[in-house]
Amino acid sequence: MKMLPTIFVSHGAPTLVLDKQAETSKFFRALGPQLTPRAILCVTAHWETHGGVRVSMAAHPEMIYDFHGFPEEMYRLDYPAPGAPEVARRAIALAAEHGIAVEADANRGFDHGVWTPLMAIFPEAEIPVVSMSVAVNRSAQWHIDLGRALMPLREEGVLIMGSGNATHNLRAVFSPGHRQALADPSRQFATWLAERIEAGDVAALADFERQAPFARENHPTPDHILPLFVPLGAAGPDAPGTVLHDDFVFDILSMAAYRWD
Repeated sequence: MKMLPTIFVSHGAPTLVLDKQAETSKFFRALGPQLTPRAILCVTAHWETHGGVRVSMAAHPEMIYDFHGFPEEMYRLDYPAPGAPEVARRAIALAAEHGIAVEADANRGFDHGVWTPLMAIFPEAEIPVVSMSVAVNRSAQWHIDLGRALMPLREEGVLIMGSGNATHNLRAVFSPGHRQALADPSRQFATWLAERIEAGDVAALADFERQAPFARENHPTPDHILPLFVPLGAAGPDAPGTVLHDDFVFDILSMAAYRWD
């Protein structure tokens, strides 16, 4: 079986699924035909754990509407893709071979970090999906090492996908003055991130909190950047990546997406 690429996508707000004209929606729809996985392992920013990560073992994952105050139709959305317990078990075994503990979660469903992009990328919902959490008290390097452990999945037809946001400061989004002040710093951070990914500079990326300009301003908490490091690690040592998509919404939220072959 041909080795699959790994990808990271910025999923944005869950209402993106209703906005068919958004540039990121158009990008997602064009991305799906380029990928032919038998299963997907999606590392999602909206499943936070501590110490280690968890994977969903659910055969029929339910929808998780992890937001409040949205239009009623948002709570009727459904993404009925099956789970893939065998892929989850394989991920647990591969991680264990590298001394990384990954725990099973029998009941975890699809949060919007999973279904927001997948509804557009693979709208038929026929490809089995496994969700994986991020360990918010672990480093970028720890998640890179986890990705390295999961590399064999790429040869087994599993698409390793991170879903977060290249920049993510929601407090600034809802503060006009703060948003204006962050407009240029957010682009500086996004540019640094893209350049380091294209250069395959994994060491710099692992140390982004110290090396990237305005890292803390763009990621006050690590949850939305950590999903990037698993597909980065699964790409292999110092593998260069490609910028697939580059767009901003609300002036400061980068919707960038990256691919590693």
